[in-house]
Amino acid sequence: MTIQWFPGHMAKARREVTEKLKLVDIIFELVDARIPYSSRNPMIDEIIQHKPRLVLLNKADMADPEVTKEWIAYFSEKGIKALAINSQAGQGMREITQASQEILKEKFDRLRAKGVKPRAIRAMILGIPNAGKSTLINRLAKKNIAKTGNTPGVTKAQQWIKVGKEMELLDTPGILWPKFEDQEVGMKLAITGAIKDTILNLQDVTVYALRFLERVYPERLKERYKFSEIPEEIVEVFDHIGKLRGCLMGGGMVDYDKVAELVIREIRSEKFGPLSFERPRDIQLGKVDEK
Repeated sequence: MTIQWFPGHMAKARREVTEKLKLVDIIFELVDARIPYSSRNPMIDEIIQHKPRLVLLNKADMADPEVTKEWIAYFSEKGIKALAINSQAGQGMREITQASQEILKEKFDRLRAKGVKPRAIRAMILGIPNAGKSTLINRLAKKNIAKTGNTPGVTKAQQWIKVGKEMELLDTPGILWPKFEDQEVGMKLAITGAIKDTILNLQDVTVYALRFLERVYPERLKERYKFSEIPEEIVEVFDHIGKLRGCLMGGGMVDYDKVAELVIREIRSEKFGPLSFERPRDIQLGKVDEK
């Protein structure tokens, strides 16, 4: 299965981001803590170039905490400040302002030395669809300003939002890239909900997810679906889950579509606990920056 999704408004958003870049001091690059590599848009590097940035690993509560620590250290080695946050619960919000002030200290010191009065930090939030940008903005602003939704593609236009006296945020639509060179990236985005389910073959996505769980979190997979041993044949895995959970058609045949929907839903609703679908050691050295 080849996964692609590049609605027209995303191409427009890229142009608008490029035009607005000169208005901001710092970029907040929002990624999914479960897939920090796969949820980084390579176009963002091209667009923002040398603009200061802060990487925010959102949905950190859904990710394996030990792996998230590895990612924060990895970005630090690359000279990029990264924070683990949970915008839904409001965790890590204060640290965002503090980190921004640290990153921009030299710039604002120079402005003060020139007699320029202190002003609010101007930040642009960039990220792929469904990364939680609107929820983050609402948390920072402490009111419901930005539209939110559980499906990708809710934010379609830019808006400036004040966060107290210390910060102004420029919200932007989520931007995916036109072509996934690595189809594993597409699979991970699909599992975590960054791509609309309606354009996916969920059975293919579920096969990838089950094989990942078998390889990385085998005990959780066994416990969840009561496997004594996980079968080698994937159809046997589907059959076992389908019979266990009653995903059946007429005549007692297993409904593989229902099995796929069940597994993906349970992964996204944390029935397997916090999961990280990639870790720094899985990524070829330097690949995160060159993507």
